[in-house]
Amino acid sequence: MGTDVTAEELAAHHDAVIYAVGAATDRRLGIPGEDRPGSLSAATFVAWYNAHPEVALDAVGLACERIVVVGNGNVALDVARILVSDPGTLAGTGIAGHALAELRRSRVREVVLLGRRGPEHAAYTGTELLALRHLDGVDLLVDDHDPRVGTAIDAAGPREKAAALRGLAREPVDWSLSPGSSGQRRIVFRFLSAPVEVCGGAKTRAVRVTGGAGELEIPAGRVLRAVGYRGVAPAGLPFDEATGTVPHRAGRVTGRPGTYVVGWIKRGPSGGIGANRACAAETVGSLLADAVAGALPAPAGGPKAFRRLVRRRRR
Repeated sequence: MGTDVTAEELAAHHDAVIYAVGAATDRRLGIPGEDRPGSLSAATFVAWYNAHPEVALDAVGLACERIVVVGNGNVALDVARILVSDPGTLAGTGIAGHALAELRRSRVREVVLLGRRGPEHAAYTGTELLALRHLDGVDLLVDDHDPRVGTAIDAAGPREKAAALRGLAREPVDWSLSPGSSGQRRIVFRFLSAPVEVCGGAKTRAVRVTGGAGELEIPAGRVLRAVGYRGVAPAGLPFDEATGTVPHRAGRVTGRPGTYVVGWIKRGPSGGIGANRACAAETVGSLLADAVAGALPAPAGGPKAFRRLVRRRRR
């Protein structure tokens, strides 16, 4: 879209078009050094190991021992899981071949999950955390740098997020030690700590973060930000920059009869399967109502004409 064909051409050859393009980019941290080599988005990392055609095969290098992931949601935990998993267990999945090869060469021994707020406000689900606890050869540790962290975990009710961290080792981390000194790969949960700067020169060297005793540097060769997603304007459609969504009414794109949106590009990056089902039902309901009412514009050309158009563009 926007390269081989335009939104207008797509609409002209079909009775209706539904855009389900999601939120394709990430939110930024807004800190110095964020664009330094070695600092990238979790969205790029996920696209890399899923062989997205717009992400270079060498976009991610894993020749460092420690990686800091900024974020406390499911995406952050999933990134950590991929980074410390035995590549042999990933070989039977749909992971891209180039990513699997890089993971086999990986020197990563430790992944730090950096959360701005306390464990009671973590956004990940119990299922994602359980997946980490079942990883072979991987230790999980809570950095006990602030007494509020342990207090929140101990005081949490059985259904609260912080309770899921009970049973994990808790101790203050000495960041001057090499990540490989324990012999095992590990994931460190550091709560109540926000990134201030990505430090380094031609490449990332460390992340300066806040903590209970002031600021400190966590040595790291790579930083991944996983602090949320944002929609990208689909070429040729109206777009609200403030919300990162396409303006619509019940899924009908404003000013574009026969064009509809669904999912995160419709309502913003929030909600899981249940929310998406309700969202899709609303959009499809609007489309069917328009079809019954005869409100869909008649296409100027059919599917065969569209295929000919695309083939000509690709020559």
